[in-house]
Amino acid sequence: QVDYACTPEEVQQHFQSCGTVNRVTILTDKFGQPKGFAYVEFVEVDAVQNALLLNESELHGRQLKVSAKRTNIPGMKQYRGRRPNPFFRSRRPFIPGPAYYPAYGYG
Repeated sequence: QVDYACTPEEVQQHFQSCGTVNRVTILTDKFGQPKGFAYVEFVEVDAVQNALLLNESELHGRQLKVSAKRTNIPGMKQYRGRRPNPFFRSRRPFIPGPAYYPAYGYG
């Protein structure tokens, strides 16, 4: 919930009390307009806990929502594929064609 007119320097000053800010990234859309949220990267790990204390603080008159970045757990989302449906053997339904009669009989 970062204000659209907010600059990375202002976000850095707001979170400076938590610890050393390594980088501030304000995401933009394909037209270059800010999306309204930012990522703040700290040098120290314990600075994240201090930054969480700034949840619901105000910056440029807007209330911030501060949350820690989630880490992906390897193997949590593996491709499982499609489960076969026992009622359908193939994707194409069976359409009977014309009956086949041999031209000269058997043998």
